[in-house]
Amino acid sequence: MTKYKVETTEGISKIPKKIYEKIWNLNSSVTPFTKWEFLVAMEIAGCVGEKTGWIPRPLLVYDENSTLCGIAPRYAKFHSYGEYVFDWAWANAFENSGRSYYPKWLVASPFSPVSGTRILTRDNKARSTILKILTEETKKNEFSSIHLLFGNDDELKDAENIGWLRRFGVQFQWKNRGFSCFDDFLKTLSQKKRKKIKAERRKITESQIKCYVYQGNEITSEHWDFFYKCYENTYWEHGNAPYLNRDFFSYVAEKMSEHFAICIAENRKEKKFIASSLMMLGKENGETIAYGRYWGALERVSCLHFEVSYYSPIEWAINSGVAKIEGGAQGEHKLARGFEPNQTGSVHWISDDRFRDAVKNFLAREGVGVESYLSELNDRSPFQT
Repeated sequence: MTKYKVETTEGISKIPKKIYEKIWNLNSSVTPFTKWEFLVAMEIAGCVGEKTGWIPRPLLVYDENSTLCGIAPRYAKFHSYGEYVFDWAWANAFENSGRSYYPKWLVASPFSPVSGTRILTRDNKARSTILKILTEETKKNEFSSIHLLFGNDDELKDAENIGWLRRFGVQFQWKNRGFSCFDDFLKTLSQKKRKKIKAERRKITESQIKCYVYQGNEITSEHWDFFYKCYENTYWEHGNAPYLNRDFFSYVAEKMSEHFAICIAENRKEKKFIASSLMMLGKENGETIAYGRYWGALERVSCLHFEVSYYSPIEWAINSGVAKIEGGAQGEHKLARGFEPNQTGSVHWISDDRFRDAVKNFLAREGVGVESYLSELNDRSPFQT
């Protein structure tokens, strides 16, 4: 039987980039949200750490020959903010029973509800082994639970096989079906949806607003500064401090600029920027995928959100040969803009047997609801039949 050595470090930044990338490159369905630079930027900028309740404690596993088998970007969490898989009710129930739900373990990319590989491994055997080690580490540390969020199908299945509980969610994605232009895309929609989108875009044109998408090195410091004002403003309008600071965006803009695109809305009459949205770019089966992340505006204009977050990015995606736009968390209104529902998943291991049974029953009921919701969304498809 293979003997494994387990090491916990105090951050992804403590792992040499070449070693991390070697493992990262062996995995399919990886996204920019688990790249070394992205996770290190979180640490350097202070977006994760002791003060934020996201304490980086990545797990490294070596075989008997001291060969690295895999890395799990793991965090000790002291709250449930920034996860997009909501377990506040579980925490309350646990606390009401006189026990502590926090700290808990989390295997995820912070503040990033994007599906993809979460445990970076040398092979499939290593993935199953690391899942078992993560479970044992949770017991040893006497944490209440461990949660792997937005994992790929293989991770979710392997975790289920060793007793983790699976939870389902729904997100929305736009798919490029070989469209030659935006009007070509509109033709696939029902007449009612097509008319609505044209009317919404017409309002933007009549307001003398024009959107431009900048990618990679086309994005200037001025663009980043403006985007951050919009991003920050959106959070404060909802009464919350932003999760990410300007230093984070400065770091990733310098270290991984090729993974970003920014859509900026300009008032052409007054010659000023008024809104923006950010996309991250990755690859899937050799095709470019855009991940919609944040949007914000400094002025209120009817239909501006739809133009900056959906229509202009879709038009850019068609012109640039982008295969898909992942819409991110929430937003049923995306359905009417040509986005299709897609099932996501996470897995959870609960230390306490009785509480695990209660969560299992809850997830069974919730799963039926999610399945019905997906069916309802598909029945309301905006596309012509």
